Amino acid sequence: MEEDEDMIQKKMMFVMRKAPHGSIYPYEGLEVVLITAAYDQDISMLFIDDGVYSLKNEQNTEGIGIKGFMKTYFALEDYEVEKLYVDNQSLKDRGLSKKDLIDVNLQYFNRDEIKKLMDEQEILFPF
Repeated sequence: MEEDEDMIQKKMMFVMRKAPHGSIYPYEGLEVVLITAAYDQDISMLFIDDGVYSLKNEQNTEGIGIKGFMKTYFALEDYEVEKLYVDNQSLKDRGLSKKDLIDVNLQYFNRDEIKKLMDEQEILFPF
């Protein structure tokens, strides 16, 4: 049986740029990642700009009246989404460090390295 054109594995990067609360983009992006992972694609996620806040430890959303979704990031490994990249400059600009982030398999890169990673992708999804 010939491989269907739609089933060919693609290199996809989901670029998480927005803060986790205040817009629907980060939550929707995470949902799209999980759905796409079910189709056995080569998925990576990049957390840059305010997107790094999505990975911050001990988020408490009670005061803003929404359910937090940070714990869902721990499920990514079960979906074989293991390429989680963080922009070092974004952390620094926001006064965060590696110890401020959740304990998942994060890889940290500078801007030049991130540009290279992005150039290697076939599809970029900004969120």
